[in-house]
Amino acid sequence: MLTKRLSARPPSETRLSLGIQWKHSGRSSDQKCLFSLELVTPNMPNYPKSQPKGPMEKCGPPCTRCGIRGIKDFCEPRIQYQKEKIRRDQKEKLPKSSVVRREAPDRGLYHPELTGMDWFTSYFLSGKNFEQLAPKFVPHYSTLISKAGGILTQESVERIRRVFQEGNLKEVVEEIQEALQKSENAPLDVAVIGQSGSGKSSFINALLGLGHEEEGSAHVGVVPTTMKKTPYQHPKYPSVTFWDLPGTGTPNSLPDSYLEIVGDDDYDFFIIISSSRFSSNDALLAQKIKEKGKNFYSVRTMVDVELHSEEKSKPISFKKERVLQQIRDDHLASLSNIGVSNPCVFLVSNFHPDKFDFPRLQETLLQDLPAHKRYTFVLQLSNLSDAFIEVKRVILKEKIWLNALKSAALAIIPFMAFFSGFDLPKQEKCLNLYRSYFGLDEQSVKEIAQKLGTSVQEIKSSTKSLDFWLFVKNDSIAAKAMKCAESFCSVNGGLRSSIFQFLKVYFLRLKFINTVADDVKMLLHKTLES
Repeated sequence: MLTKRLSARPPSETRLSLGIQWKHSGRSSDQKCLFSLELVTPNMPNYPKSQPKGPMEKCGPPCTRCGIRGIKDFCEPRIQYQKEKIRRDQKEKLPKSSVVRREAPDRGLYHPELTGMDWFTSYFLSGKNFEQLAPKFVPHYSTLISKAGGILTQESVERIRRVFQEGNLKEVVEEIQEALQKSENAPLDVAVIGQSGSGKSSFINALLGLGHEEEGSAHVGVVPTTMKKTPYQHPKYPSVTFWDLPGTGTPNSLPDSYLEIVGDDDYDFFIIISSSRFSSNDALLAQKIKEKGKNFYSVRTMVDVELHSEEKSKPISFKKERVLQQIRDDHLASLSNIGVSNPCVFLVSNFHPDKFDFPRLQETLLQDLPAHKRYTFVLQLSNLSDAFIEVKRVILKEKIWLNALKSAALAIIPFMAFFSGFDLPKQEKCLNLYRSYFGLDEQSVKEIAQKLGTSVQEIKSSTKSLDFWLFVKNDSIAAKAMKCAESFCSVNGGLRSSIFQFLKVYFLRLKFINTVADDVKMLLHKTLES
């Protein structure tokens, strides 16, 4: 129970009390205070006398602090806002403000301004049981997924909804866990095929984010280097494999062998690479892949070289957009001639993956993949733009929400919260994992520092997520008090424990994700400006 104690205190201080109470035999007179904590904190500046600002405008996100200080920072601006709003309404003789307690269509009463939570989470924490939440699960989940789609299959979502309806906590946990494991461990195999010398190996290295001389990169040379199909696993995510297939158009390449490769069911999709006009070999491959009912994407590489040559030969009449459109139209016409409906052509430069159609290609691949393979694919995406960082952030937040829901279901069972805790070592491991996802691990930070011509220490001082202990440092007394309260709830289980687990897992991980993503954006902008 979180309350603000209004008493005779200096105007610069606010007292915030946290208490846990328990009832005997359902009578309020039998309540006993098992634990309480009072903190003295500075007041926020008063709002100006003009129309008060919204409660979310003057405060950071709810995940900006840890533990009890996080709850204080989370609620204090909203309490301040409500107090000011009521004062103004009384002065202007308006009806009593309902800014905190609000009626939602078909959803009852919830507290969006005070909590900053969505209605589903508010329902969950207000004591609604799982059977009552079941009809709301699917509609709410659809609001959490990115525009590219979610990471759970339709079947998984429906199974989770069904066990919610049945009220079986054990099965709720098992279904969410199984769906997440399926998403995390899904293998992804991409076949890269096309003319010899078209830049297949360079294209694979661009997708992997590796230089041509780095360990694990595809072999690149001026003569054909791929004589048999060669797998290249992603250095961070071994479940992602790009297959470099032997080039067509050479004396050693046999059409029959390619038809066998196309019939191989091991590949999720094909990428047909060409560096010039769409050839008869490319058309044959595209036709056979289409007959097998598999997806393929036509990629024209070396467009930067084509543009440079065109500009050099026609300096007066050269127009970049016109040349790119001519190349695109030529490929589209070739694909239409072999019966490919709604063909997609992507113009890329292997040495400039942040330009031309490379980002659009990755976005298209993400949308077209089966839902359970999107998570695997999105992790290996390079941070080419703010848009890609946001896609990765949204998909990771979707997973955080599902994990928090699982933890809350576990926490309702007595003692289970002890076994599913989120202590400091686990928090540090979680933060390091998110940094790795966004390319802020130790090795990546060194490479960024080298690109910017600065030191690693300078990079760390300009970011918030690279020093864990500074990031999560908290008032020691408040932290111990929170630990005591959490231990009590863990032993007794029930709704109190569920709320603690949900808040702890959800908001802390949101804090980690948001901070890391913001750091990556800041460093990306610095890199582009340098």
